Amino acid sequence: MIRNRCLRKLLSTSPKYRIISENFRKASCVQKSERVTCTTFKLLIVIFIVIFVIFPLIFRYSYKLQSHVVFLNFVRVPSNADYKHPSAYGLDGARNFYLSTNDNVTLGVWQILPENLVGTSDKTDEYFEKILGNCQDVIIYHHGNAGTRLTDHRVQLYKVLRKHFHVIAFDYRSYGDSSNVEPSEDNLVRDSVNIYEWVSHRTTGRLFIWGHSLGTSIAIQSMANLQRKGSVPAGVILEAPFNNMKEEISKFPLAKIFRNLPWFSYTVIQPMQENGFTFKTDQFICEVDAPILILHAEDDHVVPFSLGYKLYEAARRCRTATQGKIEFHPFDKKYGYDHKFIYRAPELPEIIMKFVDSVIPDTQQHNYRG
Repeated sequence: MIRNRCLRKLLSTSPKYRIISENFRKASCVQKSERVTCTTFKLLIVIFIVIFVIFPLIFRYSYKLQSHVVFLNFVRVPSNADYKHPSAYGLDGARNFYLSTNDNVTLGVWQILPENLVGTSDKTDEYFEKILGNCQDVIIYHHGNAGTRLTDHRVQLYKVLRKHFHVIAFDYRSYGDSSNVEPSEDNLVRDSVNIYEWVSHRTTGRLFIWGHSLGTSIAIQSMANLQRKGSVPAGVILEAPFNNMKEEISKFPLAKIFRNLPWFSYTVIQPMQENGFTFKTDQFICEVDAPILILHAEDDHVVPFSLGYKLYEAARRCRTATQGKIEFHPFDKKYGYDHKFIYRAPELPEIIMKFVDSVIPDTQQHNYRG
C-alpha cells in the first residue's frame, strides 16, 4: 500500500500524467454536456409533439373543448357575483328577474330603468314591467363570451345607455345564473329570440339591439330569424363584430402559434365548421331589414379591426337601400379602447343618438312588428 501511494504521488507530479488527467476531465465534461444537450433536445421534441400535434388532434375530436374555446362560459368572475342586486354594481333603479324560454330554460335578466326614472318611488315588479310601455326606447344588450351580465365593462356601458334608454341585459343559458345547460349557436340564438319577444310585447317605444363581440353574431342571427316572422327592431348596433367564426378563429391571438401549421385547418377550422360553430354574421346580416351601426376600435386585439370592416363591406354588397342604412364608426387606436372599452369614448352617446334619431319613426316600426 505504501508503494502504491508513493507511485500515485510520483505520477501526480509527472507533467505527462497531469496532461492525461486534464484531457480525461475535459472529455468527461464534453460527454456530460452532450448528454444534457441530447436530453434537452429530446424534451423539446416531446413538448413540440404534445403542443403542435397531440393537442390539435384532441381539439379536432373534442366537441366539448371546441365549445369551451368558443363560449368561454366557464369563466365566471367575480366568484362572489350577486345577480339579484344590480344596485351592488352601481345600478340603482334596476331589477333582477328570470324568464323561461320555450324549451324550459331559465334566463337571468336585468331591467335597468332610464336615468330619468331612477328617482321614482314605486319599484315593484309590476311597476318595472308596466313602465316598459312608457314610450321610451329600449335596448336589449347581447354580451360576448366569458363573464356575465354583471362583468364590469358591461355594467359601465349600461350606465351610458341608460341616459336615453331602458336597458335589458341578460345571460344566455350556461352563463351567470341562467340554467346550466349545454350552449350551442342555435340555443343562444333561441335565448335571444325569447328575450326579444318578451320585450316587444310590452314596450311601446322603439326597440334597439346591441351586440358585443360574439354577441354581435347571436344578435344578428336572432334578428334574421325574427325577420322571417315579420318582426324587426328599429335598429341594430354592433360593437367589435367579426364577419364569421372561420376567420375569427384564424385571427384570434391564441391561434398565432398554430395557424401556420400545415394541419391547422384540418384540426381546428374544419371540425369547428362541421360541429356548427360557424357564426356566419356576414350572411345573416343580409337578411335583417333594419339600420345597422358598427363600432370598432382599431387596436382591438381580440376581434381584429379588419374583420369588423370586412363585415361592413359584406353588408354593403348584399343589402339593399330599402333594408336600412349600414354605418361603420372606427375609434382611433391612440385612445386604447381595445376590445371592451369603447364605452369610455366621450363621443359615444352622441354617435348613438345620431344613429337612433335617423331611424324609422316609432309608428312605422310597430307596423313592421306585426
